[in-house]
Amino acid sequence: MKPIVLLLSFAAVAFTAAGLTDMAFAQEEGTGGMSDGSKLIGAGIAFGVAAGGAGLGLGQVGAAGLAVISENPALQSKVFIFVGMVESIAIYGIVMMFIILGQ
Repeated sequence: MKPIVLLLSFAAVAFTAAGLTDMAFAQEEGTGGMSDGSKLIGAGIAFGVAAGGAGLGLGQVGAAGLAVISENPALQSKVFIFVGMVESIAIYGIVMMFIILGQ
């Protein structure tokens, strides 16, 4: 990926995180935890980043896997294992999303 795209995406995440911070006040008894809005934003970011990374990885692995299968069809099962490993990143994102929403 081009460095400018990485820089712009990092800047967008940093500005979003900076905009979500509020002033700190003393906490009353019995009101702990995050607000519902923060949970939804965190869960969305967790799943979005994981799905985006899995999509980019799957594009690279899928293209290379199709090239390998066209050269030697006997390696098809190994290619499917690599594709499954990349897809597990998206599953980890879903798990983290449910963990965040369950708190």
